[in-house]
Amino acid sequence: MNLLYLGVGVVLLLLAVVDLLWTTLWVEGRAGPLTSRLMSNTWEVLKKVAGERPRVLSFSGPLILVLGLTMWIALLWSGWTLLFAGGEETLIDTRNTGPISWTERFYFVGYTVFTMGNGDFTPNGGIWQVATALTTASGMLFVTLSVTYVLNVLSAVTQKRSLASSIHGLGGQSTEILETSWDGDSFQGLDGPLNLIANQLGTLTANHKAYPILHYFFTTERSQAPTTNIAILDETLTLLRFGVDPEHRPSEPTITQTRSSVQTYLDELESGFVGPASQPPPAPDLEQLRDSGIPTVSDEGFTNSLVEVDDRCRLLLGLVESDARNWPNTDSQ
Repeated sequence: MNLLYLGVGVVLLLLAVVDLLWTTLWVEGRAGPLTSRLMSNTWEVLKKVAGERPRVLSFSGPLILVLGLTMWIALLWSGWTLLFAGGEETLIDTRNTGPISWTERFYFVGYTVFTMGNGDFTPNGGIWQVATALTTASGMLFVTLSVTYVLNVLSAVTQKRSLASSIHGLGGQSTEILETSWDGDSFQGLDGPLNLIANQLGTLTANHKAYPILHYFFTTERSQAPTTNIAILDETLTLLRFGVDPEHRPSEPTITQTRSSVQTYLDELESGFVGPASQPPPAPDLEQLRDSGIPTVSDEGFTNSLVEVDDRCRLLLGLVESDARNWPNTDSQ
């Protein structure tokens, strides 16, 4: 009996099972330790490779998803192979006599994990029969959880891009949203869309906690990019809360609820992916609103109010930069 093979095999199996269950079932736990490192390292490598070609980053989400699944099955396959190599005469060749090679152990574990049934080899004795049954069980667990995980992630990606499209449909810039929504006296038409977006943001935040891989699904289409569109949304809320004359603002509960939804989303990403930028983004220009006939506060009053949201704005800029993008009103990307 080779204790080294047995020990390493058990460790690999524990790593695979713990990381698989942690990532796919523990909603509050985000991704498992191995998956978390895989995601962040792959993203950093792709950003360096992409350079000025952002389209390369559009492969990041699917690539990380495939690499994660490959990692789990590799750990399972290797772990069981080492475990069967650690015992004495763990397998019997039903066709030929002689010792079992590494290739044959690897083959046996492969068709057992993927539940293809017993073939040329059979386990030798009760303990190894139980180990073979557990090998099949681990394979079924992997397939079931992996399929469910992939489907849920893809559904969450669709919801994420739907939210971005909802915001972008209101306007491509914060000032454009306000100019379009202004009816000459108020912004009452914004209440419905903002309430809908707040609900969508709540769903997105929950999905990010359950499936952190969402952060790495990149799109070159700005209209479907949540990071920049959420930045535009929050800048719109900042203008409504601090820049527009109080008598002409939408209902306070609507603004407060939507701002709270954005903050909850930022808090979730800050805990695992995003850090604040060293400087806040450029402040929006009230003059453009005045040219459209929208009553505003004074420039001095608006500038003083922005101090209150400085940390929030720097975190938003950090979010945009973490997604390999520039602040919306400074670049078309």
